[in-house]
Amino acid sequence: MPEGPEIRRAADRLAAAVAGQLLRRAEFAFPQLKRFERELPGSRIVSITPRGKALLTAFDSGWTLYSHNQLYGVWKVAPPGERPDSARRLRVALETDRAAILLYSASDIELRRSDEIGNHPFLRGLGPDVLDPALAPADVERRLSMPRFGKRALGGLLLDQGFLAGLGNYLRAEVLWAARLHPAQRPDDLDPSRRAELAAALLAIPRLSYATRGIEPVPGMRADLTAHEGECFRFHVFKREGQPCDRCGTPIERSSAGSRPMFLCPHCQPAPGAIAPREAESTLIDANYRLKKNNRFP
Repeated sequence: MPEGPEIRRAADRLAAAVAGQLLRRAEFAFPQLKRFERELPGSRIVSITPRGKALLTAFDSGWTLYSHNQLYGVWKVAPPGERPDSARRLRVALETDRAAILLYSASDIELRRSDEIGNHPFLRGLGPDVLDPALAPADVERRLSMPRFGKRALGGLLLDQGFLAGLGNYLRAEVLWAARLHPAQRPDDLDPSRRAELAAALLAIPRLSYATRGIEPVPGMRADLTAHEGECFRFHVFKREGQPCDRCGTPIERSSAGSRPMFLCPHCQPAPGAIAPREAESTLIDANYRLKKNNRFP
């Protein structure tokens, strides 16, 4: 499933194609949305913004389209009137004079009044978005200290969108590796310095992924998720089982945490109760500093 950085880049791409334009035509696959094929044309597309792993497309007529890609959904941009060849099922088509944006395969799609969209059950349950520039490490530290989060194993907590929205499996693995933490550890187990380091990584790594155009390519990945040449986010542990850890050379291991595959370095991320590695100083890249310096994230 695409994670926060990929969803935000999709929103950027869609907004660049149609935001600010009048909607000329709308198509919806689901019967309960068919009436909007008549009601929405003539309204202007105000914005397309992400909330965690959902997208919100707002119209000046007072309606907002909620969509969640789930596992298989994908948005495409095409010239007006054209539909790319695809084995996927078209669910939504929004067309202006300049472009059409097309949602395939997704099934979690609704239209709600814009002033009520925040009451959507998924949105209401979300925690702060890791890509929200107003969210600071101190805010994340406070959430890690809350009783409802502090006693949970990190392997499950970091997939909970109610804790922080936009995190997923590859970000979970990379954050825990950067912070030298095992997925069985809990925030309450950490001293203040380790909790602060984790909070910083929980923001720095997703923001680095977004700012440098995503995750490292792997076989079979769609072209719109691959990174560009030059400085880019790369995997240190995710899907690297058997390969040497970039920090210590120990082979990366694959296990399971929260019913999802987990990748870690057994030396850098010892299980609770095991002897921790002797290196006391973290090698977490100061991604926040680099992104601020290069003005690559607001």
